[in-house]
Amino acid sequence: MTAFLTSVSSVVEIVLVIALGYYLRRTKKFDDKFKGSISFLIMNIALPLSIFVSVLNNLTRSKLVSLSSGLIYVLISFIMGYLISWLLVKVLKVRPGRRGTFINMFVNANTIFIGLPLNMALFGQVSLPYFLIYYVANTVSTWAIGVFFISADDPTKTKGSSKGNFNWRKLLPAPLLGFLVALVWLLIGLPLPKLINDTFSMVGGIVTPLSLIYIGIVLADAGLKSIHFDRDTVVALLGRFVIAPAIMIAIVALFKANGQVMPNIESSTLIIQAAAPGLAVLPILVGQSHGDVEYATNVVTTSTVLFVIVVPILMQLIRFI
Repeated sequence: MTAFLTSVSSVVEIVLVIALGYYLRRTKKFDDKFKGSISFLIMNIALPLSIFVSVLNNLTRSKLVSLSSGLIYVLISFIMGYLISWLLVKVLKVRPGRRGTFINMFVNANTIFIGLPLNMALFGQVSLPYFLIYYVANTVSTWAIGVFFISADDPTKTKGSSKGNFNWRKLLPAPLLGFLVALVWLLIGLPLPKLINDTFSMVGGIVTPLSLIYIGIVLADAGLKSIHFDRDTVVALLGRFVIAPAIMIAIVALFKANGQVMPNIESSTLIIQAAAPGLAVLPILVGQSHGDVEYATNVVTTSTVLFVIVVPILMQLIRFI
């Protein structure tokens, strides 16, 4: 019952903020330029600072080393997720502009904004170290791999059009740079002044509400009728809620069957995180690469709402693992 109420509460909060963005756009309070401005603010300033502060506040050098062995489970699941989703893109002939979103829905989850509070509510503070295993891997996967599937899926590009004018900055997007700088800062052991920490935390705190408002703006532009369950949406949701957690369950069961000692709290945390909804910033990433923003908004919105049903089911399955 606790899992159900927690997931309901999280979803209601998110839907209300999306509704706010939708209402303000429909009533013309946000003009056409605001969507681009909010995208730039999130991706280039707020999100890198949010990731930087999150790493420094949630990790230590000793904790990073002690948790490194647990990364193998998550890394295997991510590799399998990328492989399966890439094959499905080929088999289903997912059209350009949707492929990056489709692949990211299989692999990368909204861990920090939905996964973390839910995990703390379900399993308590003791689960935080195991959550950080997934968080670190998910962050690296999103900004080092997932973002490039989206960038490469830009339908406005033509073959050979990028030759000679490759933007090297795309190799190091701002959010990934924020993560790498945080890791270096952590390993060196430099103290972060309270003033800097508080300022970065304040700016980073706008990521989630602004991302949800952006989704509301996109919904307003596309119309509520754009929310639907076509083939690509259904398969992407199955990837997020069925295939991704099923892969993690299989990996956990396999390692345990081979005598690997794994606390139940660790396996439960990894499985729950594997089924967290799609990234709230996914429509922004897709929009920057001229992809199908309506599709990205559709899968993020529907995965967030359906998460309320998925969590109680997973909590029952976890009892048998």
